Amino acid sequence: MLWLSAALMPAASQRSSARTPDTIGSAAHILAPPENYRFPNGQTYVLLVEWHLFNAGLARVKMEPVGSQQKVSAVADSIGVVNLLYGIHDRFESYFDPRTFCSQRVVKHSEEGSHKRDTQVQFDYTRHRSVLEEKNLKSGEVKRIENEIPACITDAVTGFYYLAAQPLKVGSAYTFPMNDGGKTIDIKAQVEAREQVKVQAGTYETVRVTAEPTSGPLKGKAKVWVWFSDDSNHTPVQMKAKLGWGTLMFRLQRVEK
Repeated sequence: MLWLSAALMPAASQRSSARTPDTIGSAAHILAPPENYRFPNGQTYVLLVEWHLFNAGLARVKMEPVGSQQKVSAVADSIGVVNLLYGIHDRFESYFDPRTFCSQRVVKHSEEGSHKRDTQVQFDYTRHRSVLEEKNLKSGEVKRIENEIPACITDAVTGFYYLAAQPLKVGSAYTFPMNDGGKTIDIKAQVEAREQVKVQAGTYETVRVTAEPTSGPLKGKAKVWVWFSDDSNHTPVQMKAKLGWGTLMFRLQRVEK
């Protein structure tokens, strides 16, 4: 998924009750949610995507409980001129363990230009492997790829909820592993400053967080800024993704409940 991957794309055990405040050590790992943390179940974030001053698309992201897991659903559709030039219609589902924040599986349907694919990724922590199965809906070609993973990872969309669950004190930093079926990469996120941000959804006091890969092919080539509301909700108010081919802006239009 183009816009989600733009947003990024020894490890911790699956269960960890200890939380290290502020700066997290150099080894990338996933922290379990704080005991008092409440997932934003039932809330849908609706964001306008901008590219080169064009209104390029709409993104909707929602979390809800499904059995013993948490499910994150994301939908991205191009609009306007961008849709005429290069239509994008992506659907994404991620399931993770709410006790640990470890991603369990990812399901994608992507339509980007003439490319159409269905992808499923299963994270097998017993074997420390991610298993990707992808079907090209145009040619019918199917591929299966396995890659090594650590004891616990997150994915490109759940990773934003993972960050939102942290205390996000200015000056703190977090390093964590991320995988969407390919090679695992490490992401370093730093809480830089407090800023006031005005978007269609309203005016918010926010904390600005930068996140970028410290390993893998995107190291030094991609960077994301996220402005979370400076309250217990840590609502994603605004995002900026800088890539080699341009910059995407995501601005919160509304929160649906």
